[in-house]
Amino acid sequence: MPDDKVRIDKWLWAARFYKTRALASTAVNGGKVHLDGQRIKASRTVKLNDVYEVHRGFERLQIVVEQLASHRGSASVAQTLYTETEKSIAIREKEAEQRKLSRLQHPVMDHRPTKKERRKMRDFTGKG
Repeated sequence: MPDDKVRIDKWLWAARFYKTRALASTAVNGGKVHLDGQRIKASRTVKLNDVYEVHRGFERLQIVVEQLASHRGSASVAQTLYTETEKSIAIREKEAEQRKLSRLQHPVMDHRPTKKERRKMRDFTGKG
């Protein structure tokens, strides 16, 4: 298959956005990848300078296709296939900072409460 026609699921796999092509295909069909604000199918052909919005977990990446590839290569080669927009980088860093701050507001205990700590919690809440 020549590299002038590459399916979006195959390109996302080659660009290392997803670990397997099946995961990439599922993500595209599940509405996690958009082109110009519209959902696309996994069979869509990728073109140079297309702007895609890829949702992975908490991240929203807005990427511009720079090169086409149908085979998965090294990570350094995969990074040359696309560029992330400046706006996308700024938003992603801002959201990561907000998630970090929200985790600090709700500390998580590193162990189960002891009998003494449970008594203190019961006394404090007035339950029991």
